[in-house]
Amino acid sequence: MGKSSKDKRDAYYRLAKEQGWRARSAFKLIQLDEEFDLFNGVTRVVDLCAAPGSWSQVLSRVLIKGENFGRRAWLEQREREQRFVNGQASFDDSVTLHTAPNLQPRENVKIVAIDLQPMASLEGITTLVGDITHPSTIPRILKALDPDDYDPKQSDSSTHPVDLVISDGAPDVTGLHDLDIYIQSQLLFSALDLALRVLKPGGKFVAKIFRGKDVDLIYAQMKCFFKDVRCAKPRSSRASSLEAFIVCQDFFMPKGYSLDQPINLRTPVPRPPRPIKDGAPFIDGQRRSTRGDGTIVLEFESDEDDDSGWIAPFVACGDLSAWDSDATYQLPANHIPLDPVQPPTAPPYKRAIELRKKQGGFYGKTKGQNDGGLEKPFV
Repeated sequence: MGKSSKDKRDAYYRLAKEQGWRARSAFKLIQLDEEFDLFNGVTRVVDLCAAPGSWSQVLSRVLIKGENFGRRAWLEQREREQRFVNGQASFDDSVTLHTAPNLQPRENVKIVAIDLQPMASLEGITTLVGDITHPSTIPRILKALDPDDYDPKQSDSSTHPVDLVISDGAPDVTGLHDLDIYIQSQLLFSALDLALRVLKPGGKFVAKIFRGKDVDLIYAQMKCFFKDVRCAKPRSSRASSLEAFIVCQDFFMPKGYSLDQPINLRTPVPRPPRPIKDGAPFIDGQRRSTRGDGTIVLEFESDEDDDSGWIAPFVACGDLSAWDSDATYQLPANHIPLDPVQPPTAPPYKRAIELRKKQGGFYGKTKGQNDGGLEKPFV
């Protein structure tokens, strides 16, 4: 969790520490679940780019401990209140509405979290340190899911199926939007390539995406593997950010598709040419056109005679009357700032901090600083 002045003014930053979350991004997954019911029937999950572990923390508390958050918690509380009003619950039950929720832990839950940076342990979570773009990562994940039944000769989704793959990973942004969008898309394709190898038919895939001018091409590629593809913007995600989340459901593997090469280098399945009805021809089964109002329409070549256009829906998640992540709220007079729930275990800026401390501290003059105000550079 950051400590900049903007973070301190952010309501979700403070709310995450009050509720015990490792980072404010936990609210993003909770709000996505409110809209799409991501955790329905899910017991096996892979969390990519997991550090510092806020999404894994949500998975642990929902799937393993059986807690409810967001709309689920509100519906549960409303149901208990209604039971009390109807005389189906005692006064003691109404007193414990907020202190004793109805926990519903699930059985045989398997959750694997992986990141380049080490992550503090969580209850019921198997953590790995690795690179999701490396081919050796997939066997490690499958072995962590089923350590007793793992067979290297049969390391695929048919023997080790996964219900849900999530990824909140993003590159260190440079400020050059085109470059940041490109790097993020490559990270997204790496996460998708891993998901294709571990997801079971009908599985789900959720990943962070930067919305750029050609984001519809990413939607089109996702549509080749998932029957339902949507783009969602949680309430806790700042409106000033290009960040959004692509939510893909009902996974299927296209006929004739091979996983021998990375997805960004894979040759698409050739299709026989079809007569052109109107407009431009289909290229690799897709055709993109622009309406008069600027809306981009994607058409997919189907096996039937009539083709239909498709536009990825954009959905706003979370209660729209909740906190605004871009707004600044005045703190109460008795506000006491809290420390982060889990400080970073091995942050990438650790070396820079050590060098700064060696030179004399974070603020004020540093050792070796002359009277002219020039600071001694790092060696």
